[in-house]
Amino acid sequence: MARSHPSRLDGLDRSAPVWVLTAAVLALLILLPLGWLGYMSVSSERGVTLAHYARVFADPQLQKALWNTVVLAFWSGLLSVAIGAPMAWLSARTDLPWSRVIRSLIMASFVTPPFLGAFAWVMLAGPNAGYLNKLYRSLTGANDPLLNIFTMPGLIFVVAIYTFPYVYIMIANTLGLIASDLEEAASILGASRFRVALTITLPMVAPAILSGFILSVLQALALFGSPAILALPAGFHTVTTQIWALFHYPPKVEMAAAFSVPLLLATALLLLVQKRLLGRRGYASVGGKGAQRRAIPLGPWRYPALLGCLAVLGCAVFLPYGILAKAAFSRAWAQPLTWENFTLANWSFTFLYSSTQGAIVNTLELGVLTACVGAGLAALLAYVTNRKLIVGHQLLAFLALAPIVIPGTVLAVALFIAYTRPPFLLYGTLWILFIAYLTKEMPVGYSQSDATFRGIHPELEEAGRILGAGRLRVLREITAPLAKSGIIATWCFIFIGVIRELSASIILFTPNTKVISVVIFDLKEEGQFGAIAVLGIFMLGMTFAVVALMQTLLGKDVLGQRPSASAPG
Repeated sequence: MARSHPSRLDGLDRSAPVWVLTAAVLALLILLPLGWLGYMSVSSERGVTLAHYARVFADPQLQKALWNTVVLAFWSGLLSVAIGAPMAWLSARTDLPWSRVIRSLIMASFVTPPFLGAFAWVMLAGPNAGYLNKLYRSLTGANDPLLNIFTMPGLIFVVAIYTFPYVYIMIANTLGLIASDLEEAASILGASRFRVALTITLPMVAPAILSGFILSVLQALALFGSPAILALPAGFHTVTTQIWALFHYPPKVEMAAAFSVPLLLATALLLLVQKRLLGRRGYASVGGKGAQRRAIPLGPWRYPALLGCLAVLGCAVFLPYGILAKAAFSRAWAQPLTWENFTLANWSFTFLYSSTQGAIVNTLELGVLTACVGAGLAALLAYVTNRKLIVGHQLLAFLALAPIVIPGTVLAVALFIAYTRPPFLLYGTLWILFIAYLTKEMPVGYSQSDATFRGIHPELEEAGRILGAGRLRVLREITAPLAKSGIIATWCFIFIGVIRELSASIILFTPNTKVISVVIFDLKEEGQFGAIAVLGIFMLGMTFAVVALMQTLLGKDVLGQRPSASAPG
């Protein structure tokens, strides 16, 4: 047999084009819209200008929106810590009854879209027809309402009860790493439970508390749905609702771009501070992972503590879910659910309404497509950065996580500018929503995949390569099967993120590309609360089904250990 001559390509990694193409796709996803956003904020017919920024910061209405956002973010962050920190300590470190149930209910609050919770609280605490106010009037004979959700305190309350799970997860996971030795030593020396918690436990979890506060502030800054539902009827704006209003006819795209950049910089700065704090988290694990963690007895405070937790969950889960279920089966949602008021018409109206049918199909198509492409792209990116396959892999990791600092409305403005002009004319199609979701969910997907590939030692891959297999074949036949559970989790996280997304969709949709969250928002304008409740229950049902499927396939609670790289709807 003739001996083959060595090829000029021998010694080259033939899979390199795949890694380079993956990096190029990511760079295009992130840099193209952000580049257009920055350019549009300083461009005019006469060249570069800062006039748009000057107009933004000189406008009293925009100044007020900026101040409202600061107030909302600060107080909702503070309230989230006030709720989440004690609940994390109670469920992670004490003998609180039903602690597993409490944790599951907090996760239910975590996956509930904030805008859906806001709709529910309109039905509960609206000043005129709110169920709680009607109950209060019937019991006391008063004329004035007990609660008015259309106020800044009402908005802060609603944002906080759907943001505190971020604080809870962060602190509960940190507490799970801390041994009980120091606390027990302090108790033996005569310190009370309160003094132990104040002088031992609190200093050890202080970085987690502070970073949880920053994460809550980040969530509130970027939130669109709850402010749009509660603040606009009350007559005030936040930054995100103001950006949305700038797109109303005639659209002021340059002003929206200039107003988006400060929000982008603020979220980037806060995330940087939070990452620095998380980087110091290691000193909290004083006793090491193998040390014992014993539950602190609460004594007579067990059941009062349980009642306190249930009261919080009543506001976040029981009352909102209850009023949604009642509205879904009522002819008049504000009236008692008697047999005469019972109906299934809301369900038939919702699912036979052509706009709703199209939105459900669009949502499912986008959810499945984004989850499949996103999970594949995130896995490839994590593989490239973990195995350091290309030059500049650190920059690639940075770009993959960069969208976490981009609020949904800002991303939508950037995508609108980038994809309404040649060479990419995508506005008006589902593709622009697909790109928006893929970009927005990339940090979640990458974080999950990165954690997965870090846990797979490269020795097996090296053995495969020594036996002659190429890197792509090794990835397909050795690494991917080992990473299967992580990839499934990534798929589920992205799918859940897509079906509940509102802040980018509300700017990028057209009549033919509506999704469920946008239809819910539109139905609110028409006063169709029964249909909103049906769609909300349908959305929650899909979310819980995916979570249950994920827990079943993976056999563990990955939701409570979810990477913090997420953005609100």
